[in-house]
Amino acid sequence: MAAPEVLHLFHHPIADHSFSSDRQTLAVAKDNNVELYSRSGNKFLPKDELKGHDKTVTSVDIAPNSGMIVTCSQDRNAYVWEPSPTGWKPTLVLLRINRAATFVRWSPSERKFAVGSGARIIAVCYFEEENDWWVSKHLKKPIRSTITTLAWHPNSVLLAAGSTDSHARVFSAFIKGIDDRPEPGVWGERLPFNTVCGEYLNDSAGWIHAVSFSPSGDALAFAAHDSSITVVYPSAPEQPPRAMISITTQNLPFTSLIWNGEAEILAAGYDCEPYRFRGGEDGWELVGSVESKKGPGAGAAVEDSARNMFRQMDLRGKAKDDTQLTTTHQNTINTLRVFSGSAAGVQQFSTSGVDGRVVIWNA
Repeated sequence: MAAPEVLHLFHHPIADHSFSSDRQTLAVAKDNNVELYSRSGNKFLPKDELKGHDKTVTSVDIAPNSGMIVTCSQDRNAYVWEPSPTGWKPTLVLLRINRAATFVRWSPSERKFAVGSGARIIAVCYFEEENDWWVSKHLKKPIRSTITTLAWHPNSVLLAAGSTDSHARVFSAFIKGIDDRPEPGVWGERLPFNTVCGEYLNDSAGWIHAVSFSPSGDALAFAAHDSSITVVYPSAPEQPPRAMISITTQNLPFTSLIWNGEAEILAAGYDCEPYRFRGGEDGWELVGSVESKKGPGAGAAVEDSARNMFRQMDLRGKAKDDTQLTTTHQNTINTLRVFSGSAAGVQQFSTSGVDGRVVIWNA
């Protein structure tokens, strides 16, 4: 497998990142701003900076077709940034929330986006042509805590959400006049706004860190703080799922996951490296790490002499200097995204984390 492409941008945590569809522009959330980088040869160089938020930016997403960027922040606001001849033009979104905005994603149709928050609310935002502004409708019940993650169904109507009340839920975010009526499916037939199509509790009541629909939309995966990943296969509206498989691991918790076809999931988190899961309705298993480690400590290390070992023990209280991890990322991975290909067949994916790096991997 070819070595991953490592972009060491700075020494600050990256809360979220997003690439444009042509993979020439990279947006990263750094402190109160969003920095834009442009590809130049085999490097990404600083190009622009989106300034408008006055508190930490928690999430950023670039719409693949329109190129519009949406950002949200702990200042309880969201902005839609549109490219113009004079630069990026921001439009404030009326979220109507009284706690931090935590997560944002465009729907596949790009007619709307969803913003999670600490106010036990999901704001589903869409553009109102009459008044020329972005407005929101709220998904509230039965959310009982902060929304940590969101994921859209391929039909742009269903929305999965994970929260700190240990539940992963599937809601209908149907907006009349904006959305086309969806085809009946395993999640439901008539789907008015705020219909709860599924509600699943983590076995250990752990916070939900990540949710994702399979490429077909007929399965849901979520990762929780008990280091597990659960895959749900619904059967029919208001019926128990056909299968609900929980994969427990000895790893640290996963914070982000994506599907690679219907039988593979890629996940990453506090272990600082991406992992591969494979399976189906009959069962899932952890296959192993995507990364082939070649960093310090990997492979056959040269044995220290006894004298040098005791000197290290005397000076530092340990035999070896192990501050450098053997993984490409040197700290927690926050976000994992498809870089090239699609959820039906990922060719490359990207990760970003607390170490200020964005890494592009071959799937």
